[in-house]
Amino acid sequence: MTIRVVVADDQALVRRGFTMILRIHDDIEVVAEAGTGLEAIEAARRHRPDVILMDIRMPGMDGLEATSRILAEADWAARVLILTTFDPDEYVYEALRSGASAFILKDIPPEQLATAVRTVAEGGALLAPSITRRLIDQFAERRIVSTAAAGRVGRLTEREREIVIAVTRGASNSEIAEELFIGSATVKSHVSSILAKLGLRDRIQIVIFAYESGLVEAGNHDVGH
Repeated sequence: MTIRVVVADDQALVRRGFTMILRIHDDIEVVAEAGTGLEAIEAARRHRPDVILMDIRMPGMDGLEATSRILAEADWAARVLILTTFDPDEYVYEALRSGASAFILKDIPPEQLATAVRTVAEGGALLAPSITRRLIDQFAERRIVSTAAAGRVGRLTEREREIVIAVTRGASNSEIAEELFIGSATVKSHVSSILAKLGLRDRIQIVIFAYESGLVEAGNHDVGH
């Protein structure tokens, strides 16, 4: 299946560069380019892409607002990959809160860009390691539990709570399966159930939920290896 992509960036040279990198792959089709947030919204409406590569800083409407609007009205499985030169804390948190499935920096090696697009298109989530660390640090500083999020924890079974905690640590399905002595297919089924019960989009939103609900406290779990 071909992955349909919209590239949104206010710099024409950058847009064309991303487009050229992606178009060499037979399974990826760049269906449109956009130079502003409003153009990105219009391109998404018209072309219904699988993935939108979204810059943050664009004139008129930034990429965060465009992301939020696209995902709020999309009646198809649209995914947004935030691709930027900036990684200050407020952008990380707001981008993920807006529903973005990935947040990577523009210094990513060209050969990894297509891999990132495929990961997001398949429903996966992707964060640069430095950004993951910033996100966890931000939760540690806030120490604010959302009452609404905390109330939704009760929808989960004990096993599902264990899997949420493991996902928050960054564990893969196979790693979770090994840890809990269950099959990888069972883990995948549990993750799907968690997303459905909580109304979440992907694993990144599971991580945000875990911290906002108080199910996991920042600093209590190691991230990465």
